[in-house]
Amino acid sequence: MKSTFYQTHQYEQNFNHNGFLEVENLVKSYPKADGSEFVVLDGINLTINEDEFISVIGHSGCGKSTLLKIVAGLEEPSYSSVRLDGKEIRKPGAERMMVFQHYSLLPWLTVKENIRLAVDEVLKNTSRAEKISIVNEHLSMVNLTAAANKYPDEISGGMKQRVGIARALATRPKMLLMDEPFGALDALTRSKLQRQVLDIWEQHRQAVMMITHDVDEAIYMSGRIVLMTNGPAAKIGEIIDVPFSHPRVSETPLQEARVAMRNSQEYYDIRNHALNFLERYFSQDK
Repeated sequence: MKSTFYQTHQYEQNFNHNGFLEVENLVKSYPKADGSEFVVLDGINLTINEDEFISVIGHSGCGKSTLLKIVAGLEEPSYSSVRLDGKEIRKPGAERMMVFQHYSLLPWLTVKENIRLAVDEVLKNTSRAEKISIVNEHLSMVNLTAAANKYPDEISGGMKQRVGIARALATRPKMLLMDEPFGALDALTRSKLQRQVLDIWEQHRQAVMMITHDVDEAIYMSGRIVLMTNGPAAKIGEIIDVPFSHPRVSETPLQEARVAMRNSQEYYDIRNHALNFLERYFSQDK
């Protein structure tokens, strides 16, 4: 197999200061009652390009969601330098939008109004006509035009998550952050929405950082997979380059292309390597 596996120490020594997102020597800890510190993340080094889709995988408690929240500006690092496009991240910003596992929609607003609320908040100097156009464009992008005037309790879980994705993308962020965005969905809806999000990303490339527990999802959607060691004091254990080119589906029918990829030796090699890594750390968990 041609994909490359980077051990943590090799990756740290070759830290790239030319990335779009740069996380350098990140440490996150919390004070304990006895005066010592509980270290969640210890020495995280990661760069992401401006058009790159990466996934982060690790066991519960490894700090992957904490890492995502630090990039989002929702939590502060204890020690580190975290930069987006050369600027230090110190607080939440419209250039980094987040999609959560649970839909976080306002129930008293319609689908269209939930998206419009974000557009109004971020794109304050945009004309009313252009805002309407942006909302309609993103409703169409996630195939929700027909549901524009429905309320959240009138649509399915998959549709609610599509509203959340459209709301995040409508503000035209530089980076999209997703915390297990398909985790609450059934298998069929999950597969369909994975494809839909990937279609959108392939047409409108931007930096994406996705937290997931699903190895198959990570291989299918991302260009690199970041494997985290167990917490506390979690580190990046390995980074896998996924060798499949984008777009993942071109002229080949969706189902045939996905099955063909999953039946390839490269796919099995990557999947088994990632699962073996996770199993090894699961066995070490105490």
